[in-house]
Amino acid sequence: MTAAPATPPFDEGGALAVVKAFEAAWNRRIAEEIPPTCTADTRWRYRDAFVEGRENIAPFLRARWPIQEHYRLRKELWTFTANRISVRFVSEWRHRDTGQWYRTHGNEHWAFAPDGLQSVLDLSANDIPIEESGRQL
Repeated sequence: MTAAPATPPFDEGGALAVVKAFEAAWNRRIAEEIPPTCTADTRWRYRDAFVEGRENIAPFLRARWPIQEHYRLRKELWTFTANRISVRFVSEWRHRDTGQWYRTHGNEHWAFAPDGLQSVLDLSANDIPIEESGRQL
């Protein structure tokens, strides 16, 4: 995946394709797949972390992702405009150090350059402890 499967201006089908492509990429959890989908000057707010520049995305993900074992993610298109997409998501994962399972609920807001590369990611999320037997994903 080197760019979003659709480019602005988005229609509903294009926005849905972008959401599903990003969902698939995050579920694969290959950090090097993500930076090529972003502009060189991309800006991310990922919870309490601020990441700027394509070159900083993979190191950030390689540090973060191993903590979340057995990760599964579902994204749902919330709304879109010509060059922006908002999604709601839920993920489930087990903390590497504690073994505690979590369900994470959140929202993401994305902006895209004309070539379909993501220029902004703004993510807010809440982690809720769950029992492994309560997993849904």
